[in-house]
Amino acid sequence: MDELFHQIDQFVLDRLSEGKLPGLSLAIVKDNKVIYTRGYGFSDVSNARQALSDTLYCIGSITKSFTALAIMQLVEAGKLSLKDPVDNYLDYVPDVFEKNVTIHHLLTHSSGVPALGYAEAFIRGLVGLDDKWLPVTQPIDVMTFIDGANDWREAEPGEKFFYLNEGYVALGMIISRVSGMPYDVYIKKNILEPLGMNRTYMAPEDIERDGGLAKPYILGENGEFQEAGFPYGIYADGGIVSNVLDMAKYLMMYINKGRTNGKKIVDEKSVEMMETPYIELPYKVLGKEAYGYGLKVTQDFYGFKLVDHSGSILVHTGYMGYVRDKGVGVVLLANGSGYPLSFIGQYILAMLIDEDPEELPFIWKDKVLRKLEGTYQLYKGTVKADVEKRGSLLYLIMKEGARKIETPLFPLKLSYGYAIFKTISYWREYTVEFRVKEGSVEFIYERYKFRKI
Repeated sequence: MDELFHQIDQFVLDRLSEGKLPGLSLAIVKDNKVIYTRGYGFSDVSNARQALSDTLYCIGSITKSFTALAIMQLVEAGKLSLKDPVDNYLDYVPDVFEKNVTIHHLLTHSSGVPALGYAEAFIRGLVGLDDKWLPVTQPIDVMTFIDGANDWREAEPGEKFFYLNEGYVALGMIISRVSGMPYDVYIKKNILEPLGMNRTYMAPEDIERDGGLAKPYILGENGEFQEAGFPYGIYADGGIVSNVLDMAKYLMMYINKGRTNGKKIVDEKSVEMMETPYIELPYKVLGKEAYGYGLKVTQDFYGFKLVDHSGSILVHTGYMGYVRDKGVGVVLLANGSGYPLSFIGQYILAMLIDEDPEELPFIWKDKVLRKLEGTYQLYKGTVKADVEKRGSLLYLIMKEGARKIETPLFPLKLSYGYAIFKTISYWREYTVEFRVKEGSVEFIYERYKFRKI
């Protein structure tokens, strides 16, 4: 087991370096126990304060699973139905929710309304990344902001997936209306306290009183860490602040189908409903990915069912995932944006279930692209070109005097020995073919054959 943890440490530290993340905290659970937890990097860069297992971070959209869990509790109590129209429970109903949109549709992001950008504008304005200023300080402000957006609708309810933060804000308001208590009070009383999550908060005064919040960071133009503002005010769609030790308790509750230490938080049937793949995601990394209620479901993760969710408020990010059939789960929280925490979490989960994480598509595809990076030349060096990896794409860079021509290469087929890309230059379509041979790499582009120096 020590060797496994060493490999995990190595992978995490490499990704922190690659993604320029200031700090990260990790907890791994197996068979109803926390088997490994630690922090990496810094919770406060300028004061060299280390990130620890009990460091606080905003979990971002992982909050949506808490909101969905609360809805399921209220369904069990007979206080609402998943088929109920949203306008049954909102005093002020934006026109985007008037067209037969139900609680089920909001839970599954299938209202037919594309993202309206309230959270993006709110966060970017507060942390200083944008001159757009959207001071929505209450959930009702969000409803006011989106009223009038009905002509942005793209599909009928239930037809298509569009991730909609605004929908989960509405769900938080419904929880308050039906339960008779503020959203954060309901979550604390019915989820946090029964689970013993004693250092998980929403109210700014509670977070500041604790004093353990990791400093929020964005990257400056020169790659330096810049301390940013913290976006207090995000609600039922992404506003919970926690630590990996508390989140490990939350994770184990799901693995145990709604129970923890003999206490029932929610019925087993409700957990099964939350984990049901209701609507397919239009974008996939692992394949067969769909959305349940506040949880994402991958039906074939090395032959097992993976349930997970990511979160981001730009200055803090998070990931939670578990494979119940193997009794394992992982939580990661960080104080910045960079290398996706979902990739780190899924890599660790693959290791925990004794599978080869190098088979994960985002791992081997990245390795293929990195292998193709470098400086290339034609016969006897007559022409040179650089190939550079940027995110999930390669760029072909050629110079003509002081002029630099950068051409994106879009992958069509990737393998360790052979890769084909498509690109467009001056409205001409080209296929770019890379071949990896013993000791050399070459590619064909337009009339040219380049070989790596």
